[in-house]
Amino acid sequence: MKKIEILDSTLRDGAQGEGISYSVQDKIHICQALDELGVAYIEAGNPGSNPKDMEFFQEIKKVPMKNAKLCAFGSTRRKDIKCAEDSNLQSLLAAGTDYVVIFGKSWSFQVTDIIKTTLEENLKMIKETCQFLKDNGRHVFYDAEHFFTAYEDNRDYAFQTLQAAVDGGAEVLCLCETKGGAMLEQCRTAVEDVVKEFGKKATIGIHTHNDSGLAVANSLTAVEAGATHVQGVLLGFGERTGNANLSTIIPNLQLKMGYECIPSENIKNLTSICKRVSEITNISLHSQMPFVGSSAFAHKAGMHIDAVLKNPTAYEHMDPEAIGNSRVFLMSEVAGRSTIMEKIQRFAPRIQKSDPVVNEIVAKMKELEFQGYQFEGADGSFELMVRKLIGQYQPFFKLHYYQTNGSFPRPEEGVCSCAQIKVEVDGQIEITAGEGDGPVNALDIALRKALERFYPAVSRIRLVDFKVRVLDGKSATAAKVRVIIESTDGESNWTTIGVSEDLIQASWIALSDSFEYKLIHDIEKRFRIN
Repeated sequence: MKKIEILDSTLRDGAQGEGISYSVQDKIHICQALDELGVAYIEAGNPGSNPKDMEFFQEIKKVPMKNAKLCAFGSTRRKDIKCAEDSNLQSLLAAGTDYVVIFGKSWSFQVTDIIKTTLEENLKMIKETCQFLKDNGRHVFYDAEHFFTAYEDNRDYAFQTLQAAVDGGAEVLCLCETKGGAMLEQCRTAVEDVVKEFGKKATIGIHTHNDSGLAVANSLTAVEAGATHVQGVLLGFGERTGNANLSTIIPNLQLKMGYECIPSENIKNLTSICKRVSEITNISLHSQMPFVGSSAFAHKAGMHIDAVLKNPTAYEHMDPEAIGNSRVFLMSEVAGRSTIMEKIQRFAPRIQKSDPVVNEIVAKMKELEFQGYQFEGADGSFELMVRKLIGQYQPFFKLHYYQTNGSFPRPEEGVCSCAQIKVEVDGQIEITAGEGDGPVNALDIALRKALERFYPAVSRIRLVDFKVRVLDGKSATAAKVRVIIESTDGESNWTTIGVSEDLIQASWIALSDSFEYKLIHDIEKRFRIN
């Protein structure tokens, strides 16, 4: 099986995405996750750009890596100075990594109009930088910035820049599709040409952006054209519309195209590691992301579900378990009893289709759906409802009361509401209060405080999404509302629902279900382990 080197740039190119900001500890945790996945290289930051990245490179030396090699990232030397005098290159050496990634200009327009130097000086900058780093004991990867634009504009000069990198000792020539606008045939033609000219001199790589929605497709096309080094970001985020999504590229290459990207035994961990990285990044893993999204193997139409229950290949392109994901059957007006049974048997396998309680469950579902509940997107609340009907439910706490109030203007940043709550656990009363950015946030904080003494695990629960929908617009402010809350503990996500004419009460129903769902599953997990 032919091997493909994977370089993950989550901590460098991905960190340039809007709203992405990592602490040093975050970066270390992501390195550990990527190392566990088994990528070959981690492009971990630019030590010359900010003190935090330099601090990270010092701290990461204390963390053992089993699979991945760390790379520091930087640019070629500045024009008209010596490499030894360039502070950026000194920072790269100070980072202490055995591997460095250097980017330089391939497009003559960028040379003459952006960095404003001569074409000849640019070639010297590339060659001398690579040579300087090699002479200082580093393995050098060269990123040819704007290569595909350069290839279309002036192929000869673009190739001269690659030759300069090779002459300086670069081991990898990575062709960067920097503007994200290349079509597949443009990518294929250029890569094939480079492989023919330089394939025996260096490893040829690909680095694409998603501005035309083709980052993954262009990366796969480049591999077909001979590239054996692929750069991207695990979850595809990054500047503008993002980078090539490695969580899509890796399974396509490894499970469909016959290449080895990561150790074969690690591919089953892909989904869980993607969830971990999204949690550290403080973003939601998009439900419809290929392979690893929660909806990647979700089925709703009754005929589809029936076919998949008989043979999953009817509507699935692969086994979801191969990459650590799972099949989901969505409950709705177009689904049937088979869907309900499949969900029930996940946590109550003794219940059969012929059991009288199934009719009770269906009837209760219809009653609640008439009230405005929608269990298609609230598996957590559905499971709690079924457990109550089949006798597998014991409440973890009893609510005596809650009170919320709001303040305007805000008394301080991040605070506009307060909540007080009184709950009872095994006869013990706990009264707590919380302040938050809105009444639901305050209520969440107060409930968490009240329960942590009895159930420490609730400290790991975090709300990742909160949706409100008005169900009857004709009733104006007296309308019934549906609240859907998505929660996570860093390992799994679950969704709960509440419906009421009172927004806070609907939120409370969804919130309390969320906590109870987590606590039930923790108990059952302990029983399985023991």
